[in-house]
Amino acid sequence: MSEGLVKVEAIIRPFALDEVKARLTELEVGGMTVSEVRGFGRTGGKTEVYRGSAYVIDFIPKVKVEVVIPHRMLDEVVEGIREVAASGRIGDGKIFVTPVLETIRIRTDERGEQAT
Repeated sequence: MSEGLVKVEAIIRPFALDEVKARLTELEVGGMTVSEVRGFGRTGGKTEVYRGSAYVIDFIPKVKVEVVIPHRMLDEVVEGIREVAASGRIGDGKIFVTPVLETIRIRTDERGEQAT
């Protein structure tokens, strides 16, 4: 697939959000959605101690950044996110890419790339 639109979802550490936003702005990404999310991966959470009792934090706070872009921008957007979000430690996150069948701007009924 070399044309059309794709959705890029990046699950990142919260402290990386400002740098990811700055990089996407540099790449002229027209907009993004950011959500606070919680989850765990291979590590399964971490053990904390509170008032002498150990407990496991199963879900780690993360941030999900979602953008819909033309496919031609995919490589530079994915690489841009990866470069600024990577700390080299477990838990840096994941990037998912999915095709977008249609985009419609509700206010104007613009469709496709014009609606992104």
